[in-house]
Amino acid sequence: MAHVASATAKLAELLRHPEDLDKLPALKAEFTRKKAAVDGQLRHGLKEQLELTQAGMSSITDGQRTVNLIKEEMMKIDKLCVEAQHMIQDFPHINLVAQTHKNFESVEQMRTDVETFEARLDQLEALLAEDAQDTANLPNLLPIHYGLTQLRDIRDEASAQIKNAPDSATELIDNLTLESGLTVQDLFARLDDVVEWFDRHIGEACINLIELVQTGNDGLVVRLAVIVEEEEKTDKKVKALQDAQKEFGDLAARFKSIAQGPKEIRGYKEKFITSIGYVCSAQMDQVRDDFNEDPDKIEKYFKWYFNNLNTVKLGMVHLMPTKWKILETYTNIYHKQMHDLLMAFADDEGLGPQYLLAVINWADKYYAKMQKLGFSEEQLQPHLLDNRSAELIRTYRQVIISAVDQYMERINNQDRKAFLDQDRTAYEINPDGIFQTRSLGDVWTLFSQNIGVAASSQRPDVADGVVDAMFRALVSRQRMWTALIEEEKAKYSGPNPTLDGEGVAVFQEWLVAIANDQIICIDDDIEGRGRASFLSVFEREVTAIVSQDYMIDKLPKHIDEVKNGYIDISSKCISIFCELIFLTDFKPILSKFFTPEWYTRTDMASIIITFRDYLSDYEQQLHRSLRDLIIDSLADELLIQYLGAVHNKGAKFRRTDQFAAKMKDDLLTAFDFFRSYGEQGADIMQRWRAVQEFLKLLECDKSQVQFAYVEFKNAYRDVTISWVEAVLKTRDDFDRAMLNAVKAKAAEPVGEDAPLDPIMGRVK
Repeated sequence: MAHVASATAKLAELLRHPEDLDKLPALKAEFTRKKAAVDGQLRHGLKEQLELTQAGMSSITDGQRTVNLIKEEMMKIDKLCVEAQHMIQDFPHINLVAQTHKNFESVEQMRTDVETFEARLDQLEALLAEDAQDTANLPNLLPIHYGLTQLRDIRDEASAQIKNAPDSATELIDNLTLESGLTVQDLFARLDDVVEWFDRHIGEACINLIELVQTGNDGLVVRLAVIVEEEEKTDKKVKALQDAQKEFGDLAARFKSIAQGPKEIRGYKEKFITSIGYVCSAQMDQVRDDFNEDPDKIEKYFKWYFNNLNTVKLGMVHLMPTKWKILETYTNIYHKQMHDLLMAFADDEGLGPQYLLAVINWADKYYAKMQKLGFSEEQLQPHLLDNRSAELIRTYRQVIISAVDQYMERINNQDRKAFLDQDRTAYEINPDGIFQTRSLGDVWTLFSQNIGVAASSQRPDVADGVVDAMFRALVSRQRMWTALIEEEKAKYSGPNPTLDGEGVAVFQEWLVAIANDQIICIDDDIEGRGRASFLSVFEREVTAIVSQDYMIDKLPKHIDEVKNGYIDISSKCISIFCELIFLTDFKPILSKFFTPEWYTRTDMASIIITFRDYLSDYEQQLHRSLRDLIIDSLADELLIQYLGAVHNKGAKFRRTDQFAAKMKDDLLTAFDFFRSYGEQGADIMQRWRAVQEFLKLLECDKSQVQFAYVEFKNAYRDVTISWVEAVLKTRDDFDRAMLNAVKAKAAEPVGEDAPLDPIMGRVK
């Protein structure tokens, strides 16, 4: 269940937004690739483990067989010895004499070795001194190693004899003073100093091994390899002896020859391997410092890495024992340190996104270079980034996205606060003479900067995610403006409207600025100057960095969505601007229409004068694309309010009243204003033909009302029956039969050829 919960949480993280469903093919491909990589690694690892297991089982079987054979041979020898003791007369005496002679020879040899020990040590010191003067070649390395090996064996043998001798003999030997005045223990201590000196020469040669090969000093490299290999063999013998003594102590003790030779593991091979890692680690420390200074030059920082491995491949392999597999040894050590260093960079939250990007991009280059050296990605374990490339890419992408989201949130919060506080300093008149918010350019500057950051990654998968986030931010900002203007409008149109003339004026200025912002974002010919819009520039910039699939499948949809959103918001702003005029300026006037006072008033003329005043104040501050829209909106709102005046208290049309003439006078007044706008005015007057159909409902005989309604509905299929009912109730001859006849006609279907004209759908 824990695995299921973990998988669910992971999916929730990956699929936060509906748009993320489009990522499913990419995620599937990514997980398929990761699964294939893991399967390849598992197969490679399983093959190696099987080979190692089979080799180990074979070695165990062979070893067990050899041990059994040795035991059988030892038992035969032991049996022969016992039988020989009974076959030969006076065997105990012969054996005692032989043992005495053997011990005498051993003592004599030991005495000779001890007496010559100091001279031989002096000679080795002299050779070491010569090598110290020529550290680049160390010509005496092999003779020194041979001599030290002999002296160390002498010391080990003497130490073993001292350990097995009685206490009195041990004390005698420890205090034995040579002619030079040195005791045996002094010589052994001096030998340790000489060995340490020799080991320093070996260590320096190991550390400088790459340089030795690069300078062609093959002789020293071979001498070093011979010494390390010899010591490796010796260590294996010592290990075997220690194991034999541990497992077969009694049997081994009966054969003194087994215990002869070195007694301690000296570990030259391990020190040789350690020196490889030490040299690499020192270089890695330098890379770490350089990388922190400038991550973009990471390839330059690792130039030594591949030079070293190439030197091993071309110049060292034939100088080393084949069984060492020296190239594989170097590669495994170097690769492990490369992995540890890069993962340290990747997990360091204190480093900026450019560092993470450098690590991500370096991984691909690294494997390509290692492939040239003969090592595939599957062979190099562990994986350089622990198979976290996709995760790190998402992390880097999220860093950019978070920066965009945070900055956009800051801009949105500032605009929201300024809007709610009715801050007039938050918008301005731009060089084109129109209102716009001060934050308009900040949004697109932010996007341009972060597009540059995404482009620097040279990764379409990063760019796709960042661009997606930017489109989400744009849509979110559009929703913010929509919600804000709707909430502000509700203050003046709700059940308890606010009667604040100053507040309305500021709100209207904000509406103009917001509407202009939307058009500026998408207008590619601002004021006829041929300048590209913000959205066009944005589209051109992202087209250059996103993937081909994104550019074909997603980008056009996002552009259309954002563009339509800008158009909708600008239209809504202008529409609300016009509605506010009617809510605040014309509410008392509109309440008089179609009442007895209407016949004596000139309210339509007052409305037109107010229209002219508003247009004089705001028309030049509107984007040119919105100037026609505000005229249409004023005309449509006036028509809607005019026809909706049938709901006014006291509205009544009597047969004896001259309501048709009054309506004609109102229309002529309005048309005189609209006619000044040329073709646009002609279209507006055409839409006002709905008043003619309205008048027919009022003038026709009551028996013909249902037929007048049918004509109205055929001309304006969106006309509502509730409004028609309100119109009929204003007739002085209204009765229920008239309404029932109209409703019966309303239930009949309208012909498909009836034109669509939404204006009557807005008349309630």
